Amino acid sequence: MVLTYKLVKQAKMIKTDDFSSVFNFRKRISTQYLAMHYQPNLHNKARLGLVVGKKTAKLAVNRNYMRRVLREFFRLKQHEICHVDLIIRVQKKFNKSDFIQIKQEFDMLITKINQRVSRSAMLPLTESDK
Repeated sequence: MVLTYKLVKQAKMIKTDDFSSVFNFRKRISTQYLAMHYQPNLHNKARLGLVVGKKTAKLAVNRNYMRRVLREFFRLKQHEICHVDLIIRVQKKFNKSDFIQIKQEFDMLITKINQRVSRSAMLPLTESDK
């Protein structure tokens, strides 16, 4: 099977209910610039939602740049990410000079999420989980 790196419409989370369910699942890991909220899903691919608030960056140009960068990172890594709904929330404004650090943080967070999701999928249910 040939991997396509196109970001399809089904890989984007748009609806408020999708965002709410991920935030209510309360699984999060964060770094200096990024916070990733995640929830395993039943789809056959990872889905992405982005949150860049006005408190983080006042100008729309800056918020759109951050969204573009994060969307591109996700597009290139989408086949390596477990089947999760992933919301990336920007905690601190970044620009072109921080690109390498943002890329490293993104890759590290994706690796951690993959480890956590695969580990939790292997754990059997205990009596308290049922």
